[in-house]
Amino acid sequence: MSKITASITGIGSYVPEYILTNDEIAKMVDTSDEWIMTRIGIKERHILKEEGEGTSFMGEKAVNELLRKTDTKPEEVDLLICATVTPDHLFPATANIIADKVGITGAFHFDINAGCSGFLYALATGARFMESGQYKKIIIVGADKMSSVVDYTDRGVSPIFGDGAGAVMLEPATDGTGVVDMILESDGVGRHSLHQKAGGSVKPPSHESIDAREHFIYQEGQTVFKWAVSKMADVSVEMMEKHNLTNNDIAYLVPHQANMRIITATAKRMGLDPEKVMINIEKYGNTTAATLPLCIADYEHKLKRGDNLILSTFGAGFTWGSILVKWAFDPK
Repeated sequence: MSKITASITGIGSYVPEYILTNDEIAKMVDTSDEWIMTRIGIKERHILKEEGEGTSFMGEKAVNELLRKTDTKPEEVDLLICATVTPDHLFPATANIIADKVGITGAFHFDINAGCSGFLYALATGARFMESGQYKKIIIVGADKMSSVVDYTDRGVSPIFGDGAGAVMLEPATDGTGVVDMILESDGVGRHSLHQKAGGSVKPPSHESIDAREHFIYQEGQTVFKWAVSKMADVSVEMMEKHNLTNNDIAYLVPHQANMRIITATAKRMGLDPEKVMINIEKYGNTTAATLPLCIADYEHKLKRGDNLILSTFGAGFTWGSILVKWAFDPK
């Protein structure tokens, strides 16, 4: 019997309507469009403004589009995994909420928190479930409402993040398409440089923690940047060398959209021309777990069956990794 792989057979995405521009950011903190574009590469980001709505609202939109595009009934889905660092609630899992909203029954669902590497880790997890032979349709969601944890008085953080969601369908294949290999890494030393200080069991919410603005992202920018530049490039090149791939064998690098300089450095280490790099950071910013599926959704019309993609990411934890995917379908 041929080996079962997890093949991506469809993708859905969603970003909120409201667009927060660099000029608006510049009215909140001491910055400018030129500074943000030069240092980060972001022009605008989408922000979820709907009252009382959170990450599951965007995840629901992305999954419904995915179900429509793949002509899948909700009850046919076996498993849904949601990668997020901004869950609707500490519990239940946002995956539970999304599944209920879209009508997925008879499946199981759970969340993964791996920072900006969340979607990559969730895809790897879903692929292993698929390879077991027990599952026929698995949905992987990457969704984050980062605006809920961004301090818009913090010059170093406020320009970076946006809100959005993406979802892919995994189905079994025996023709060599799908998830070919994965390299996943982490180093807990990163917990000191990128985290949310309050809101968990160590420091539950209090008047003092709110007054101290400790429920927002805390980031040591230079430390995170240095790690990300090194690790994203290292793990992407490692994947190429492991499978004897040259730059000519790679159709696209799908990099986490955190900083244009990190993306450029990774592509340069891989020997890839700019046209072989998926980039949409300028219009979405860093949507954390949603960046990779949003990239694939934007470039879906350019992908051809058999294309080799290397997904690469770096996130809080620190977490990082790469996945080699052989694309399963031609543009529709």
